[in-house]
Amino acid sequence: MDFGLSDEEREIRDWVRTFVTREVMPLEPTVLERERRHEPGLTREELRGLQDKARQSGFFGVQTPEEYGGMGLGAVMTALVEIELGRSFVQFAFGGAADNILFVANEQQKQDYLLPTIEGDKISCFAITEPGAGSDARNIRTTAVRDGDEWVINGEKTFITKGDIADFVMVFAVTDKTSGAVTCFLVDREAGWKSEPIQTMGQWGPASLVFEDVRVPHSAILGEEGRGFELAMRWIGRGRYLLPARALGACERMAEMAMEHAQNRVTFGEPIAQRQAIQWMLADSATEIEALRWLVLASAWQADHGIDSRQGQSMAKLYGGIKANEIVDRMLQIHGGMGYTRELPIERWYRELRVLRIYEGTDEIQRRTIARNLLAGHASVRGHLG
Repeated sequence: MDFGLSDEEREIRDWVRTFVTREVMPLEPTVLERERRHEPGLTREELRGLQDKARQSGFFGVQTPEEYGGMGLGAVMTALVEIELGRSFVQFAFGGAADNILFVANEQQKQDYLLPTIEGDKISCFAITEPGAGSDARNIRTTAVRDGDEWVINGEKTFITKGDIADFVMVFAVTDKTSGAVTCFLVDREAGWKSEPIQTMGQWGPASLVFEDVRVPHSAILGEEGRGFELAMRWIGRGRYLLPARALGACERMAEMAMEHAQNRVTFGEPIAQRQAIQWMLADSATEIEALRWLVLASAWQADHGIDSRQGQSMAKLYGGIKANEIVDRMLQIHGGMGYTRELPIERWYRELRVLRIYEGTDEIQRRTIARNLLAGHASVRGHLG
């Protein structure tokens, strides 16, 4: 059993680590200063500039198929990339990405939506969550009624990532009230839907979307009519391991910061690193970081090898959300009063990581999924090795 990285994996991992260290981390003081003034950390132009710089070295479309100009990396390699990106709180991602369900678009839709999204000329958002339908996605109330060659959409969506800046939305609506069938529509902002940003405790800036008699042509349907729920589940399950992967990178960085601080902070004549209380916090965190690393990489490895990884991904998401929040709390405690200020990124991570236990599947939903799979015999406590 080989737990090592291939030469290619190590090379790509190290390049991303270098890029983050040289290009992204130096922006952290500026981003913190802007956020203290309630301004965006990075402008769209600055983000695009970083992405273009990375693209010059071939980093574009990490998971995007090569036929569309991407790198087409597998799950393990993508997880390693996300871990390195997570080492900075700056909201940076390599360019060239598009929602996985956009690849089912027809040729005209690919020209109008997929390719411009890959190139960064358009921003998309995914809209299924509603005020009364979060974890219970089948309970959505937004409707789309056929009127000749058009569909009329009415309803409200909430907590939509990029909803306030998106050029178009992939919106899910009930198209058959009798059967409850759901259809996905590609809807340009110019069609008339409105958005309003939602203020959160972190820098994640979702929005609410309102559709009032928004008309779209029949050709706006993504995939097949009445098969939207399948697309929605494909989007949600596109890579749950990537969320705890990014949190893992943050935990690694915070632990390193805490160790440096503990070795330099002197109280009562000696560094606080000599205190057993501090040592135990570091020891527990290092152990949990290592456990999370293997949960993330094991579920990614399963995905790469065609093994059903849904159980592993749910475990990684659950464990990652809980432990990342415990770890950031310990690291803030080690930093003392300075950790509580907005001069350091610890406080920001403290707020940011909390959402990991909520979005794209709450802790409670992950526990339900894990338990159901075990009780139904779809998964074993022995894991995929049996």
